[in-house]
Amino acid sequence: MARTMRAIGIKGGKGPADALFVDTIPVPAPASNQALIKVKAFGLNRMDLLQREGQYPVPPQAPSTLGVEFSGTIENFGDYAGKDFAVGDNVFGLAYGAGIQLSKADNASAIYVTAGSQEKIDFCVDKLGATAGFNYRTQDWASEIQKATNGRGVDVVIDFVGATHFQGNLNVAARDGRIVQLGQMSGSTLPAGVDISGFIRKRLRFEGSTLRSRDEQYQKKLRDLLVEHALPKFKDGSFKIFIEKTFPFEQVAEAHKLLESNRTKGKIICTID
Repeated sequence: MARTMRAIGIKGGKGPADALFVDTIPVPAPASNQALIKVKAFGLNRMDLLQREGQYPVPPQAPSTLGVEFSGTIENFGDYAGKDFAVGDNVFGLAYGAGIQLSKADNASAIYVTAGSQEKIDFCVDKLGATAGFNYRTQDWASEIQKATNGRGVDVVIDFVGATHFQGNLNVAARDGRIVQLGQMSGSTLPAGVDISGFIRKRLRFEGSTLRSRDEQYQKKLRDLLVEHALPKFKDGSFKIFIEKTFPFEQVAEAHKLLESNRTKGKIICTID
């Protein structure tokens, strides 16, 4: 009889948080250069919300099972001749890094954030080390960043929000700056009146990026960079991991609802007994 395991399923294939349930599916067989991980805990990601709602196309090489951030132990391998890992090793993948802390570690001259509440802004400044933060609900955040930089703007903009921040991103980007789009929480259709002249006037670069659909070689390079550059800082405590709340695996619907509330500051974790 084939081995089975528990996994998060979605009733009807897509839907609201209440459509989530604990399903029973066959245990996958690891292919060449893959490992089978017995997951002990996993973190929620905005991508999980989009996938649950049917708005995130799953890459061909990825399973439809929800979840991308995990920690656990290696149970077995496919055809693997490497020496980096062994059965029983504790491992994690796509763990939370806090981009503010990475920027600070690389000696960024200033780090500005936008958030929807003063509580989140205080968290980013007091706990993570941002220079200043601005409330996109109550402030003209782009104008405030321009004031803070004496009109110069910022060299790199990293945006997860999308449509509603697009014009502001163009406004705050410095000459020869770069805008990196990593998400589209507010949608992908731009509002009327967006002025794209800044691309030419400031010689701006705009690029989008994803991780899950990248090939194995790219992901390996990124993993090696994480191990070399960030992992030592997690070990010595230089980088802090902030956890908002931990849920048992069976309460994943409640965990999704909390993430959807936009009240969270740290990671939401689900644990598996």
